[in-house]
Amino acid sequence: MNTSSSPQDPDASRLHALVDGRLPPEQAALLRASLDAATGEDADAWARQRALLRTLHGDWLQRPLPEALHQAAERLQNQHAQRRRWATWSGVAAGWVLAFGLGWGLHGASGGGATQAMAAPRLFAQQATVAHAVYQPEQRHPVEVTAAQQEHLVQWLSRRLERPLTVPHLQDQGYELVGGRLLPGGSGARAQFMYQNAAGQRITLYLGALEQAQAEAFHFYGDGAVSSFYWVDRGFGYALSGALPRPALQALATAVYQQLSAAPPAGARAPARGS
Repeated sequence: MNTSSSPQDPDASRLHALVDGRLPPEQAALLRASLDAATGEDADAWARQRALLRTLHGDWLQRPLPEALHQAAERLQNQHAQRRRWATWSGVAAGWVLAFGLGWGLHGASGGGATQAMAAPRLFAQQATVAHAVYQPEQRHPVEVTAAQQEHLVQWLSRRLERPLTVPHLQDQGYELVGGRLLPGGSGARAQFMYQNAAGQRITLYLGALEQAQAEAFHFYGDGAVSSFYWVDRGFGYALSGALPRPALQALATAVYQQLSAAPPAGARAPARGS
């Protein structure tokens, strides 16, 4: 028997493509015309078998997904989402460790008073943006003490920061107080007050002692989507942070500054627009 290939003996892959309907119409017509009787009968038999199988299981695509498979798919999707969250949080955590680790390094450096006085406010702003990025997305626990307990919140944070604190009011700017929390800082405790507008946009005011820093007016610090306007007044640092356009964030920071610094010390100046 001659087993050599010829144009009339198509390979198996092309024959299966013909039966499965995967060949373009012109190629399918040419191939079918080239088949001998035996091969053509085989192709017709496979086509009938395929049609019977599709009829037998034709409703599978319309059937609901079995509950076990549905649960397995949900678990797999949750695992992927968790990996993405961990990847994001690892970056935030690295920034947090860098910010506060660098703060303690400056705090403990000997003979670096002038360097610390210059670097501390900017490091303070970096810590503020990291704290904002960590707590702003929280839905169930964005703060430790809510605005409903504002009197207790202010007394508690004032005691921990060892200075009477005032909570600025930003209702005229469209923001309501959500609450606040206590945080660690490079040279002691820090406080964070969180505000939210009707659209769900949040801003945070971060504050704490910067004893060796000189009084400063507004400075801008940008770190990706989150930015801050920060300043130092009477040995205390303040940073207002949010994912807002710079002019909008500056307008809010100006309102905060005006409330907290109604009687600024000698040498301090009110923040200028566009600085």
